[in-house]
Amino acid sequence: MIRVTDTIAIDEREIEESFIRASGPGGQNVNKLATAVQLRFDVARSALPPEVRARLVRLAGRRLTGAGVLVITAQRHRTQARNRDDARARLVDLISRAAVVPTPRRPTRPPASARRKRLDSKKRRAGLKRLRAVRPAAED
Repeated sequence: MIRVTDTIAIDEREIEESFIRASGPGGQNVNKLATAVQLRFDVARSALPPEVRARLVRLAGRRLTGAGVLVITAQRHRTQARNRDDARARLVDLISRAAVVPTPRRPTRPPASARRKRLDSKKRRAGLKRLRAVRPAAED
């Protein structure tokens, strides 16, 4: 079990990892060894609470396939083990961010004094512009 929060843990059997060849650092090994890790986590079938699952789908964005599978590719490091740890850490981070319940927004209204100030400044600007207006000269 991978502990995410005090109440949420992921069973390692829900995670599918495959190793692929990575681009980037690795020298000659990059052509021979599969050091990059592609981690797949089926969000739809996971044991996560429904509200956390919904927030995770929203947070995942393009990393989520049409079938509801979260795909994380890690290839920052030269070794398979470090890339595997990196992918798992990114999954845990994503789920822990989804576990945070957002605070509801309470709509507020500007105070009457602020509305009055805004209208006064608009009147002042309008008066200045009116004074600047070019008026045709009176004919004799």
